[in-house]
Amino acid sequence: MSSSAAHDHEHDHAAGAPDPCAGPARGLWSVDEHLADILATVSPLEPIELQLLDAQGCVLVEDVTVPVALPPFDNSSMDGYAVRVADVTGATEEFPAVLTVIGDVAAGAGGLPEVGPGQAARIMTGAPLPPGAEAVVPVEWTDGGTGGGAATGMTAASTAPEGAAGEVRVHRSAEAGAHVRRAGSDVRAGELALAAGTVLGPPQIGLLAAIGRGTVKVRPRPRVVVLSTGSELVQPGEPLGEGQIHDSNSFALAAAARDAGALAYRVGAVADDAESLRATIEDQLIRADLIVTTGGVSVGAYDVVKEALTADGQVDFRKLAMQPGKPQGFGAVGAEQIPLLALPGNPVSSYVSFELFVRPAIRALMGVEDLQRPRVRAVLDAGKALSSPAGRRQFLRGTYDPEAGTVTPVGGAGSHLIAALAHADCLLVVPEETESVEPGAELEVVLLG
Repeated sequence: MSSSAAHDHEHDHAAGAPDPCAGPARGLWSVDEHLADILATVSPLEPIELQLLDAQGCVLVEDVTVPVALPPFDNSSMDGYAVRVADVTGATEEFPAVLTVIGDVAAGAGGLPEVGPGQAARIMTGAPLPPGAEAVVPVEWTDGGTGGGAATGMTAASTAPEGAAGEVRVHRSAEAGAHVRRAGSDVRAGELALAAGTVLGPPQIGLLAAIGRGTVKVRPRPRVVVLSTGSELVQPGEPLGEGQIHDSNSFALAAAARDAGALAYRVGAVADDAESLRATIEDQLIRADLIVTTGGVSVGAYDVVKEALTADGQVDFRKLAMQPGKPQGFGAVGAEQIPLLALPGNPVSSYVSFELFVRPAIRALMGVEDLQRPRVRAVLDAGKALSSPAGRRQFLRGTYDPEAGTVTPVGGAGSHLIAALAHADCLLVVPEETESVEPGAELEVVLLG
């Protein structure tokens, strides 16, 4: 079903009210049992070799060692002059060391001049240290070859050839290795560059490129197909007819899947027809590692997800001891047994369900160790006590203040309140056995940022 609260039939009860569906006779699953069932079924995707930029966000499946040291040669960290230490010892502005400039060394240069006694080579940042030189004096420590005072900059030899020869006055002494990046000072050949299990972000991609790796073996991003059901759903940007609402769930969940590290494919809303839904899912199997549906999982006459997927027993629909998100479905479909998670249709229910169940499944497919959002303990900052239904683990929206260590509820407990969800950055967790939480009490908080 959809973003429609009336169309979900989730039966969110007022706090403390009896729940006709509760009790062991109806076989309520706990949140932890449902998640464990999902994770026991979902296995990491098979590794593939990818180009570096295609591997961003993926998990490395092999140790990568350094074939060539970084940097591969001694090079200058400054624009200046490559010199011998003895030639500039004791140099001052009043009594500068006067050296003969024998040439110009640019980054990428070959055929380097050899620096002998009384000589210097003009050198650019990143250029290899020429033989004979022991240090680099920055151009600001010299007259830049002009015969005047301290230089303020340096021009490339190609644009100022007159500065590539002649004399330079050096106003300060330098120790051996000054302003020189030694070969291997970053990483040495044979060292471990990145360990298996590393998630490849921009710095890791940069390191792989720096050591010459054009491709890398990783677990690929999971392909997640998201579809919502409901004949009342209209694509955003299109006008609404009577009784219609815009489809928000498929957009929110596709964005959430992408945020979790997946490649997300959003399918237009499917009408309340079991055959159409079965056909749509069949068509999507070719590009899916995981399918997520939203709506149609409860007990209504038009709960087509349940109708379409229970006939062959591939998907198990169950009730969870949680609020929101009581009705859930999980199973595998198609010849390849692609995992399918069927979420409720209320916007908050579907998003909370995604965070608790779908996101860990995506992370498990990626092969990362950290499946869950970070959790912290925080003090409730509220004007009144929070009530929660007995026997249910409740998830309320809130904002977290890390400096104060407090959490403040946002909006009410209704599972259709999408505006409040948009202003929340965390979920407050009220345990099953707790029916009331007083201001100042400590709660577990799931951070969504």
